[in-house]
Amino acid sequence: MKVVLFCGGYGQRMRNGASDDTPKPMAMVGPRPLIWHVMRYYAHYGHKDFILCLGYGAHHIKEFFLNYEETTSNDFVLRYGRTELLSTDIADWTITFAQTGIESPIGERLRRVRHHLDGDEMFLANYADVLTDAPLPEMIDRFAGVDAGASLMVVPPQSSFHCVDLGEDGMVGGITAVSEMPLWENGGYFVLRQEVFDHIPENGDLVADGCAQLAKRGRLAAYRHRGFWKPTDTVKERAQLDAAYTRGDRPWVVWERDRDGAAVGTA
Repeated sequence: MKVVLFCGGYGQRMRNGASDDTPKPMAMVGPRPLIWHVMRYYAHYGHKDFILCLGYGAHHIKEFFLNYEETTSNDFVLRYGRTELLSTDIADWTITFAQTGIESPIGERLRRVRHHLDGDEMFLANYADVLTDAPLPEMIDRFAGVDAGASLMVVPPQSSFHCVDLGEDGMVGGITAVSEMPLWENGGYFVLRQEVFDHIPENGDLVADGCAQLAKRGRLAAYRHRGFWKPTDTVKERAQLDAAYTRGDRPWVVWERDRDGAAVGTA
């Protein structure tokens, strides 16, 4: 199944300075950028045909893959001055690099790569900057079994704030942590059918337009995930992921965990 990755946003809150034009998916977590971790997740489950929706800082992404160093994350033998890889990351991946505009919203980026999907009934999509241990095969199977045009993974609210139940008299009736409320956030992992294109206008958004219209028609499904899920909207969040990787706390690295025989996370 093809995987569409949206990796052309500015990522303003991740920038190190005014002259830094690195797109957010290229922020480093361990020895590899975020986008690699996301792609490695999909590839682990057999989905190795990627379509990258490029925009801001596209040259950073192109250069990373065009000059990819397999020895960074694979064992190898150096014999007579020549490198012999014992394993490989991306040798069997297919990656389409598509320029989808600097200012294009997510929905428009998706519209601009529709012809690369070859009319596939179902395909996957992702913001390329969120990591999870969600069981992808289960997510896909559930969507395949329902009559819907799209499905998005949803997660409990991540905010540490509290909501206040305030009466008309100004007295507080209760305080509840946002994370404990019966609410769900968009987790950024999508399983889509071609039908979604019928509801995304020119320069439209995938969620606010496409998914919202499908929801009104009872055509939007959701996959609830309570396991590991971590966004990287800020420098602090990226640093937390990097620190977790360094100390070996890597629940999103399902390709290593499953290889060692541990159980896949459940929803």
